[in-house]
Amino acid sequence: MTTTQNNFRAALQRLPDIAKYGLVLLVVLFISFLCPDEVQLKYEYAQGERWQYDDLIAPIDFPLKKLPEEIDAEVAQLENEFSPFFQLDPKVADQQENAFEAAFQQQLEIVKDDAQFADVLRNPDRYMKYGRGLLDRIYARGVLQLDPPYADKPKDFVIEIVEGNKKRRVTIENVMDVEAAKNLITDSLPYSRLYVAEFLLPILPDYVKPNLIYSDSITKIFKQERLNAIASAKGMVRKDDPIVSKGDRISKEIYRKLYSFESEYLETAKSRNSYLIVFAGYFLMTSLILGVFMLYVQFYAKDIFKKFNRLLFILIWIAAFSYLTYAIEQAESLSPYIIPFCIVPIVLKIFYSDQLAFFTHIVVVLIASFITSLNYEFTIIQILAGIVAVLSNRDARDWSEFFKSLLYIWLTYALAYTGLSLLQEGTFVLANADYFIMAFLNVILTMLAYPLIP
Repeated sequence: MTTTQNNFRAALQRLPDIAKYGLVLLVVLFISFLCPDEVQLKYEYAQGERWQYDDLIAPIDFPLKKLPEEIDAEVAQLENEFSPFFQLDPKVADQQENAFEAAFQQQLEIVKDDAQFADVLRNPDRYMKYGRGLLDRIYARGVLQLDPPYADKPKDFVIEIVEGNKKRRVTIENVMDVEAAKNLITDSLPYSRLYVAEFLLPILPDYVKPNLIYSDSITKIFKQERLNAIASAKGMVRKDDPIVSKGDRISKEIYRKLYSFESEYLETAKSRNSYLIVFAGYFLMTSLILGVFMLYVQFYAKDIFKKFNRLLFILIWIAAFSYLTYAIEQAESLSPYIIPFCIVPIVLKIFYSDQLAFFTHIVVVLIASFITSLNYEFTIIQILAGIVAVLSNRDARDWSEFFKSLLYIWLTYALAYTGLSLLQEGTFVLANADYFIMAFLNVILTMLAYPLIP
């Protein structure tokens, strides 16, 4: 080790206590900025649980909102039943009829010496007029080609046809596709009054093209109007109406009232521009937690407090897991249960003591509980897992002992969640299978602690 490195370490150790508390203040500020910027309702509730608080009376009038799953169901139904819009394009008929005339003239040139088509040569306008008239009638009715996602819809599926400023609703069984239109031509020609109707048979079906064109822009406009028309509420809760009484089991209707009250409460708080007040609250709570932790370190882990690099090492763990919790919260597909909080006590136990490892774990979990949107169950489960990590990991350097510790941690996660589910649901049915996947990944990630053990 060089003289410069020795001097730097000595300088760190001689830093006054005020500098160490300044470092803690920086960590507090860093964590406070990670915390949510919205007011949190002081009640925690879930459908099927009992209301643990005093009777709740509506302090104001507020709308009785539909639950998110109800709105999602209405949106899904609208998506499934919504009629797409098709525009009738008049240019298609004009283009195809003109192309038919050109093909008609070419066909006349081919058969001009054929006595079989003498009637056509004597009365070409009559045949031309019939062909154009038949195409006119087909295109006026509309020729449709359904592409995914509408190709597999049943015959009674309704579409909207836009023609100019008018629109009409029809089922797809009442609109011809290209094949049906061609069949109509081949079936109609034998019953026409044309003497040599087969003259038109090789050319007329070729000029049937779809003229009902799917309009994504119009469909989106009308669909958005329908989506906007979905009511977010059904009914009102009046001021002084009872919402829930202490000890009541939270039914779906009570849950709806609580959800509506929480939504109104948060909207009102947001309109008051309460960010600074909320930030001050998180800053105060984070300061309190880390302040108590620093008192513990100063009086019961003096060797840590005296050496700046050791204190910095512990504070880095706290800040890192706070940021990790924040990052996971931003990812909708992940749950904070995937975060391997038990790495902290496992590693710190090796470097320092069981007591400091557990105390640091408590601080990490308490701060994470402020950042995450999960309820008290998260805090309870993580604290229990931390206790098991400290008690079971007697010699983390032993690979077999380390794996046993991971097994105990997994069992703690599973049993704690099962117990809480039984308390809340009153049944052994475990609805949230994703939890067990996240907990398993949590334990796998906890293996990252092993390379950190000297």
